[in-house]
Amino acid sequence: MQRLPDPGPMPEPARLPDPGAMPDPAVLQMTEVTRTYPCNACGAQLVFDPATQRLLCRSCGNSLVIEASAAPVPKHDLSATMNMLAATRPQGLVSLDKEIVCQSCGGHTQFTGSMTALRCPYCNTPIQRDDLQAAPARLAVDGLIPFRVDDATARKEIEAWINSRWFAPNQFKKYRELGSFTSIYLAYFGYDADTTTSYTGQRGEHYYVTVGSGKDQRRERRTRWWPASGVVDNTFRDVTGLANSGLDTGKVQELEPWPIEQATPYKQEFVAGHLARTYDLDPYQVFGSLVEPRLNDMIDRTIRSDIGGDEQQIHTKAISWHSLDFGHVLLPVWLLTVTYKQMPFQVFINGVTGEVQGQRPYSAIKIALAVAAATVVVILLIWFFSNQ
Repeated sequence: MQRLPDPGPMPEPARLPDPGAMPDPAVLQMTEVTRTYPCNACGAQLVFDPATQRLLCRSCGNSLVIEASAAPVPKHDLSATMNMLAATRPQGLVSLDKEIVCQSCGGHTQFTGSMTALRCPYCNTPIQRDDLQAAPARLAVDGLIPFRVDDATARKEIEAWINSRWFAPNQFKKYRELGSFTSIYLAYFGYDADTTTSYTGQRGEHYYVTVGSGKDQRRERRTRWWPASGVVDNTFRDVTGLANSGLDTGKVQELEPWPIEQATPYKQEFVAGHLARTYDLDPYQVFGSLVEPRLNDMIDRTIRSDIGGDEQQIHTKAISWHSLDFGHVLLPVWLLTVTYKQMPFQVFINGVTGEVQGQRPYSAIKIALAVAAATVVVILLIWFFSNQ
């Protein structure tokens, strides 16, 4: 595992006062609408360090404390916000693809798709683009959870996960040469909702009867059904849905639950040195495809609990949405992508909790050998017990 050199004793960090009392530590490139974070001691680039929760210079050890806001992450009414975006979209569109000139080396860097923070491929300078955050037809980021899992810990978790995949091909386990490992903030929408649901259905109560006679006599369970109806209330808070495409949504969803209570209002300093994406799917799309089905399942569980009995049937339900709000948040993920036999396999680490989820290929040879070994063991056991 590659480790960064020990920078030695870390100097006392220079504390940044309230953002309103001091300029942003970033250097803004107005012509490119981008920002970088040069160290005020040596000129190298500052990055957000998960281990210390500071902006850290890897070259000289200088660091700056980031003053995170204690304010809650703002939320927005879903319908009102989407109507407002629809009204501003004709005159406020911003292209996701953008070529910029790196202000450190002069090289041309391409932002493609929903990437909003990357590193210059020529000089490795972390660059963030600001135009999407300010565009009237795009939703600004409301908050984020900063990385807590640092590079060394993430690599250790990946190593343990891959080594425990016994049936993965040996070539896949050479992920250091074959794969790309990086830290990235993915775009999510977190939803709050209050609902009242009226329903009709049936409550089933089990009872037992004795049937048959003699050796065929037995007890059978039967169910008596009663009509049921009622009204239930549900309160949902911070139900998250991934707003990026091109990822294994099921595996990313298994990184939950996210500790959304740790989210802080958005500050660009937390993204310095890490990749970041804006949303590919808007709040309506994420709600309809990922979040609403989960809320419906939770409402069904509430209804079944209200019906009671041993079994429940739900015939009809009518949901009234009293409120439906959302927030746009960035959540931290370590992402390993390994290309094996021209197919990409992704492994994800929750950048807060360290939870690992991912895909891996299977080795047909290893599986065949395991089946053959198991068959031999079974044959030997049969032979052994048959000769006792």
